[in-house]
Amino acid sequence: MQHILIPTDFSQHAWNATSYALQFFKTVNTTFHFFHIETPNDLSGKPLQLDSLVTSKRASEGNLKMKEWRQKVTAYDTSANHYFKEESVESSFVEAIKTYIIKHSIDLLVMGSKGSSCFTGRAIGSKTARVITRVKCPVLIIPEKAVFKKPTRVGLLTDFNLVYKNKVMQTLLAVADIYKSSISVLRVAQAEKALEDSQNSNRKLLKNQLKEVSHSFHVIENSNLETAVQSFVDSMQIEMIAMIAKNLNLFQRLLFKPQEPNKNYPMHIPFLVLHE
Repeated sequence: MQHILIPTDFSQHAWNATSYALQFFKTVNTTFHFFHIETPNDLSGKPLQLDSLVTSKRASEGNLKMKEWRQKVTAYDTSANHYFKEESVESSFVEAIKTYIIKHSIDLLVMGSKGSSCFTGRAIGSKTARVITRVKCPVLIIPEKAVFKKPTRVGLLTDFNLVYKNKVMQTLLAVADIYKSSISVLRVAQAEKALEDSQNSNRKLLKNQLKEVSHSFHVIENSNLETAVQSFVDSMQIEMIAMIAKNLNLFQRLLFKPQEPNKNYPMHIPFLVLHE
């Protein structure tokens, strides 16, 4: 049994993330935790202890909305493999997420991102950005306009500057195993340059870690990361992109610092952000 946490503000993009997750994990024994967080200004910066998530009048109102949300979920989802829990609290957003993950042994976060359909100074919403940089839990980011499709091909972005530890690989391989997805590894090179010894070593290790699944390695020479990734997604028919949060160079350029804010954001598929 795995536990998946889905924060919700009851919006359309939160529902899109929820419906995507319900379809993606349709055949997997899963407990979905729906979590609504009210964030009053006076709590926004306060750290919380495990037992300090305090319900309030606002949280009680959230409970009423959560009941309606639960009804919507159960009407939509017919899988016998799924179980549901829900909670509403008043708390700072990131601290509430951290606390809930520890308390309920969450395996994966699923978050909708209304910032993913276009460049708005960053490629993802501010709450999602804070969570994936401050919470050590894998996050599946669902863009607002993403439509569920069985991910037969998962793209893994890397520059081979990091060793992929067991925890990272276990998450990636577990997600790929659901639909027996192949994994296509992409390195975007700024210019024609041979890999350093450490990068070659990391590449060999990664190849060995992927030996039990269908996989391939690719390189694109392009100074524009977004354009290179979009070309890769289109040509290889990639249905999900995975990357490690610790790889700040790729991560910040692709998700936090879009270079051409007047152009439509190219990504319309989910991002799986991996943590060690």
